[in-house]
Amino acid sequence: MKINYKLKKISGDASFREFYRVKKNNKTSIIVFAKKEQYKNLIVYSFVNKILNSHNIPSPKLLKNYYKDNMIEITDLGDKSFYDYIKDKKNKFKDYKRLIELIVKLQKIKLKNQYYYNGKKIKFSKYTLRNLHKESDLFFDWYLKYYFKNLNLRKIKKIFKKELNNIYKKLYFKNNYFTHRDFHASNIMITNKRLSLIDSQDAIIGNPLYDVASLIDDVRIKMPKNLQDNLFQHYMKKSKFKAKDQTYFKNDFDILSVQRNLKILGIFVRLYKRDKKPYYLKYLPHTWTLIEKRIKNPIFNKLKILLKKHLPLKKLKKIKI
Repeated sequence: MKINYKLKKISGDASFREFYRVKKNNKTSIIVFAKKEQYKNLIVYSFVNKILNSHNIPSPKLLKNYYKDNMIEITDLGDKSFYDYIKDKKNKFKDYKRLIELIVKLQKIKLKNQYYYNGKKIKFSKYTLRNLHKESDLFFDWYLKYYFKNLNLRKIKKIFKKELNNIYKKLYFKNNYFTHRDFHASNIMITNKRLSLIDSQDAIIGNPLYDVASLIDDVRIKMPKNLQDNLFQHYMKKSKFKAKDQTYFKNDFDILSVQRNLKILGIFVRLYKRDKKPYYLKYLPHTWTLIEKRIKNPIFNKLKILLKKHLPLKKLKKIKI
């Protein structure tokens, strides 16, 4: 029997991976090629997907590994992301509720710290204070360094890291929950009307509000305030934490949203400068809008004073390409 092969490169993501759709007669699959960080982008990715599928959360399944050639072959979940589906819809709440419920389902997965998979040790660390700082440091090391060359960055970073440290220490919920770490509309595929989760290689054991903040404060989608608030309330209802815990939900959400979006500002400038991907710069203004919204919480009062003194927001939001 003659087999006809067709190979076509498809759009990728912000990682070092490349994706190709392979058509063998009437069936398709995806080849993932990792230029760098093969352990995370191929092996860990395959293993996290295996965990997700075992908990009835559709994700790409490994068909064949070609680790020696820095490739894997996985199932094809199609081209339609939740972002494509939702962006032009007027009433988004009903559909977004499904994503909140998917986060709740993810958080029922009990990750162990260590596994063995295909002879490799897979470790899942906790989202420690050090992790939070390492990520928000990208704001200073890439965003500020690129846009404000005359700043005393060492001094500025020291001042702001001290206050960010005080803020991060106020996080209430423990790092005991499966955290996807990049849970947003573009990483959810719609396959045969089912929601499928991709780009899961950075999964970690973290705070339950992290993925919620990632979804609701998605820098790619300008979500109206009433939709954001309704989705947040829906998460509180579905998560079934104790009533006394609910007073801490908003603080943890706001802190993690600000932390994540500081990281995103740095990552998107790094993608432009280091990886020659200017596409992501268009999201910077909305990222700042989200930060401005969340720092209205009194927990950020001192941070706002420092911003006004050292880094006025009008200057910070300036974009140069």
